[in-house]
Amino acid sequence: MNILGIDIAKTTFHVALMLPNGKLRHKQFANTAAGFTALSHWLSAHKINQVHGCLEATGTYGDALAEYLYQTGHRVSIVNPARIKAYAKSELTRNKTDRIDATLIARYCEKQQPPSWTPPAPELRELQILVRHLDHLIETRAGLQVRLSENRLVEPVAQSLRALIAAVDAEIKQLEQQIKRHFDQHPGLKAAHQLLTTIDGIGSITATRLLAEIEHLQDYDHARQAAAYAGLTPRQNTSGASLNGPTPLCKIGNARVRHALYWPAITALRYNPIIKEFGQRLAARGKHKMVIIGAAMRKLVHLAYGVLKSGRPFDPDFVKNRNVIS
Repeated sequence: MNILGIDIAKTTFHVALMLPNGKLRHKQFANTAAGFTALSHWLSAHKINQVHGCLEATGTYGDALAEYLYQTGHRVSIVNPARIKAYAKSELTRNKTDRIDATLIARYCEKQQPPSWTPPAPELRELQILVRHLDHLIETRAGLQVRLSENRLVEPVAQSLRALIAAVDAEIKQLEQQIKRHFDQHPGLKAAHQLLTTIDGIGSITATRLLAEIEHLQDYDHARQAAAYAGLTPRQNTSGASLNGPTPLCKIGNARVRHALYWPAITALRYNPIIKEFGQRLAARGKHKMVIIGAAMRKLVHLAYGVLKSGRPFDPDFVKNRNVIS
């Protein structure tokens, strides 16, 4: 299968096509529906019916193109940018252009053969869009609140800021209602949400974010894969002076999941009997506080995977008997 390396940007994308004779062909297209069609015509002109397209996970810029390639019968892989960056270092790449980046991604795809990507169900994709917009509104409100707390504000500016905060608050409330209606309209999604909230430490907001951000959560072969997606697996560092240092998280993964699980992990260490016991064992072994919180975040993902995979509400006794937490 021909390899297509894709360097994605907001308005354009640059591709590097590996031909059977080993030569490369480059082309830039608009990151629009018309650009996707032009890409198909360009591939046809090279007598290529199917490619393995590989692109970096760059927010939402590449979602539409990945969906288009999948729907038109191509194989698609979406790769963590950190992997491409590491591969670039191994290749001693010194320059950075769209053309070079697309070629680098194509070579990575050829050598590493990353796993195929499957688009999430439409209701999950819509939930993700809603939740990310909610997060943006919350961040916007926080920024406005900081400005309002500044000294030496003249009253007209303060009034404007208060009006903006009120408007954002109204949008947040309306969006939260829309998310609730979205769950009501999709019984399967609502059932998954209810299962997640049976886990001590995971409330409604956290359950919503987990469903929105960890695509195909229950479809992973093992809970460790879901934890790795979120960058919650430990990064071993036992070289030189770091031999006895703390084991940090690798953080190569979805930062939104880590952000969503930080405070729930602290709550779980106090009230979730499984994670509380786990945290106490780590503390007895002299583990650093942040290491314990990171481990609790990882175990919350494991428990979330478990309840969704089994379809059973969280039961501490069942978890202990199955030896899920180690």
